[in-house]
Amino acid sequence: MSAQNIVTPSAEGLAASARAAKSGKGLPPVHKWNPPFCGDLDMRIARDGTWFYLGTPIGRFELVKLFSSILRRDGDDYFLVTPVEKVGITVEDAPFVAVDFTVDGAGDAQVLTFETHVGDVTVAGPDAPIRVERDPETGEPSPYVLVRANLEALIDRKSFYRLVDLGVHLDGWFGVWSGGTFFRIIPSDALDG
Repeated sequence: MSAQNIVTPSAEGLAASARAAKSGKGLPPVHKWNPPFCGDLDMRIARDGTWFYLGTPIGRFELVKLFSSILRRDGDDYFLVTPVEKVGITVEDAPFVAVDFTVDGAGDAQVLTFETHVGDVTVAGPDAPIRVERDPETGEPSPYVLVRANLEALIDRKSFYRLVDLGVHLDGWFGVWSGGTFFRIIPSDALDG
């Protein structure tokens, strides 16, 4: 009978594995890693993008950025993944928050480039769509942009207001252009009331 390594997930162990797996610039290839599931970690990403470990906010930006680089979403579940372990974490809404964006061009040639609270940059377009969900009770919008491989950023309020300022009407919808794609925000007739 062979001995089995039992891994007890910890933030410190994950950070060490993530640092060891990171090679060069760019993100680690978490989509290629298929380690065994080691259980859930008491780690949570709040709706405002704050990361918590054991109920306490993680105050070191470098550590949050490191953890965000090994984040993966499989179905509706979120995991931190290294070559040797995979642990579940809780994400209240989206794992990232888009805190700013730049605008290049105008009209259907407009390009919107978003930056997240952990420094990821994504250009909205066919491969990184913008979508808006509305709360069924309050009608409050929650706008998102895809950052990478099934991971979205909630667009913060100030940035969403700036997006609305750039909005145009097209085929019965109010929305924005980016990367040659028109992203719907709300039906035009809903703005009339």
